[in-house]
Amino acid sequence: YINASIVFQLLTSAFPGLKKLQREEGEAGRRKFNQYMRLTALAFSLAQALGQCLYVRDFVIDGFSVPWLTSSVLALSAGSMVVMYIGEVISELKLGNGTSLLIFVNIVSSLPSSVGQSIFLANQADASGPGASTTLAVLAGAFFLTSLGIVYVQEAERKIPLNYAQRFRGIDNAGRGGRGIGSSSYLPFKVNSAGVMPIIFSSSLLSLPGVVARFSGSELAANAARAVYPGGPAYLPVSVGLIVFFNYFYTFLQLEPTDVADQLKRGGASIPGVRPGTATASYITTSLERMSFLGSVFLGLLATTPAIVEGLTDVQAFRGFAGTSLLILVGVATDSARRVRSELLLQSYSKSGDELYK
Repeated sequence: YINASIVFQLLTSAFPGLKKLQREEGEAGRRKFNQYMRLTALAFSLAQALGQCLYVRDFVIDGFSVPWLTSSVLALSAGSMVVMYIGEVISELKLGNGTSLLIFVNIVSSLPSSVGQSIFLANQADASGPGASTTLAVLAGAFFLTSLGIVYVQEAERKIPLNYAQRFRGIDNAGRGGRGIGSSSYLPFKVNSAGVMPIIFSSSLLSLPGVVARFSGSELAANAARAVYPGGPAYLPVSVGLIVFFNYFYTFLQLEPTDVADQLKRGGASIPGVRPGTATASYITTSLERMSFLGSVFLGLLATTPAIVEGLTDVQAFRGFAGTSLLILVGVATDSARRVRSELLLQSYSKSGDELYK
């Protein structure tokens, strides 16, 4: 499903028809767009299930056969569709992004064993090393500081002020024009507006050479898979490069400066000191580029942190500490908490309105 999302995010920027279907045709268009994405996810799951079954065919106890291959591929694909359905149900319940939450649960479920393994490795460290207590203190401190930095960057935003020339202005008791409620507002741009999606996209693409190698048996693909596997020579630069690319791409995919400028112009809003239209779009583009650069630097540092900590402690960072996993943990947790607070606030407003009109 994630691979299908990547494909369709790329296709929307290349084919205006898909973009129009997703953004301009309302709920019916979005349902149709999501249906196309589900069918693509099914095709990906069938292909990946076939590759997995062919990879383990030499280990089948009852012997490899076409009926076994067919039933196994269908079972694996059906499981993928069930997981996709669960993710969509979670999204419909407005608890957050369903796919991200499922990944979050998977990471959390492995934390106890990962922490235990890290403690065991720290105790097994050489006597010439810094010692188990020092190693564990460094790991715990790095975990805390990284989590603190993620929360800070995830919540950081730049607020661009907006003026509404056509907004109604009240009249005070002296007959003068009052400022009125909401005569000015702001346009928020987050430093890391793409959230965890660049990490998820990057992880999916990094696993692609391994899938190709298992399916085709190509030595070239196997070498590429080993190179981009965690700990491989090309893993860190390729991972950082993909994260930076997807962060920049996904930022402008979510917020297109021209569309934002047109919406502001139609709503009678303007940025102080900037003319509506093309100048506003150029200003927003520059702001997004700067925010995207800062977000990319943050994600790049986050990707290199585990390697630095492992070099200091000689202990492999446990899975929950890895930069990508930790960003997903913190990002999904904060996003879900924000969504729940918003729903609770909306319900309180609804109850207040009902009591007002009783």
